Amino acid sequence: MLRSDRIFGLVIILAALAYIASAYQLQTSFLSDPMGSKTFPIGLGIVAILCGLVMIFQPDDEADWPSPVAFVKIVISVFVMIAYAYSLKPFGFLIPTSIAAGLLSYLITPRVTFNVLAGLGLAVGLYLLFRYALGLETLQAFPKAWGGK
Repeated sequence: MLRSDRIFGLVIILAALAYIASAYQLQTSFLSDPMGSKTFPIGLGIVAILCGLVMIFQPDDEADWPSPVAFVKIVISVFVMIAYAYSLKPFGFLIPTSIAAGLLSYLITPRVTFNVLAGLGLAVGLYLLFRYALGLETLQAFPKAWGGK
């Protein structure tokens, strides 16, 4: 892993340099704050360069890769989250969130009754939090065809 960590560190440094170069291309308006809009991206790029340097000069000995079963669960989780993102608008918040939370919970611990309850509880709890505590008035609970709001 010594060589791959060093290569990845070099890739991080090159990406950070490109990120900093693109930050210098940002246009500033006459009403910008005193630090300007370039400060945060440049600072973030500098931190990324430092992280890449650490990876080059202090690489790890050997990485512990997940088992094939864990890797399959990771891939399934990625697909569930992508499907979740695409299903929010047409199906509202509660249905996709219940399904996604239940499936992800099942991947962690396969107990069907608990997973269904966890999915429903998370969906309702998050909806109440986002809608009423955080004031997201446009958050649809159900599909618009159902008259959901």
